[in-house]
Amino acid sequence: MLFSQLPEDVLYQILSYLDYRSLSRLSQVCKTIYHFVNRDAVWKKIAKDFLNTGITRNGTDILLPWVQLDRDMLFLSQAAVIGGYSLCQDSGRLHRNPFEIYSGHKGDVCRFVLTDAHLISGGSDGKILVHHRRRGVMLELSGHNQEVNCLDSKDGLIISGSRDRTARIWTLTSSCPRDTIAMQDRVWSVAISPTLSSFVTGTACCENFSPLSIWDVERSECVCILGSQFRRGAGVLDMVFESPFQLFTCGYDTFIRLWDLRLSPRKCAMEWEEPHDSALYCIQTDGNHMIASGSSYYGVVRLWDKRQTRCLQFFQLSSQPASSPVYCLRFSSSHLYAALATALHSLDFSQNPIYIR
Repeated sequence: MLFSQLPEDVLYQILSYLDYRSLSRLSQVCKTIYHFVNRDAVWKKIAKDFLNTGITRNGTDILLPWVQLDRDMLFLSQAAVIGGYSLCQDSGRLHRNPFEIYSGHKGDVCRFVLTDAHLISGGSDGKILVHHRRRGVMLELSGHNQEVNCLDSKDGLIISGSRDRTARIWTLTSSCPRDTIAMQDRVWSVAISPTLSSFVTGTACCENFSPLSIWDVERSECVCILGSQFRRGAGVLDMVFESPFQLFTCGYDTFIRLWDLRLSPRKCAMEWEEPHDSALYCIQTDGNHMIASGSSYYGVVRLWDKRQTRCLQFFQLSSQPASSPVYCLRFSSSHLYAALATALHSLDFSQNPIYIR
């Protein structure tokens, strides 16, 4: 029997013992082996080892911890569970034990969003779970067949994006999507406009298309493409609307960009470049002059004044030998909270004052 004629489960077992160099050489033997070796399942373990996360807790990988602030409460995802923690008013520290735990995913929580009444989470199991924050009632939204990378929700409207190359529109009255939009690439980020009439998707930019698109909510049609000179791989990892016409984005190409939707969509209004050529995983703004960004290396948080192009101040939160991105950050008038691979860090602005005039 030829090597390529072995059962697939036996082939997977054999290939699991090979490193990336051996797999590359093996793929050059013939077309049949080439197509088998290039399957995602063959490279999954190797790709995982090359990821710059440095994460394990009790032997279990923790992917993309996410944070949301709601007045004196902080919500943090860890693996398949989201915990709600009360914040001490004087110090801003978290109480040790969560006052509420939200669970139900069969895999890690990738993203979650808070509304006044609900906590809505998307997981690596392809499910979206809607938890009622007061009654504990849960609704399961099914439609994606790969991990739900991103979510946003406003006024009963939910937009989700997935690795399965779709964006989906949901309402709280049905467990099935109202509309499904086929995308040209994996969807990494979404944001609903404050007007509720449109939303923006940010993709991985692995194809020769701009990663930023604006969609009409009612018609589920693309109404605008933002930007024209993104290089391949410049995926958009996070975005935030500061007003109906001001959108901030960041991602793999190391830039924070401000888009003024009243102007030409081909060029951003302003941009800020991460000085050490690190991908930017997350951003937040204060609605005034400050932007905070989280970098992909060594837990670096940078603070920017919108009126300047250079970084105002930076903090390296990780002292661990293993580098970790800042996966998510949120801040109030007194504290900034940043989620790294194995810990939640906080900055007290009274101890580290930030001067923005």
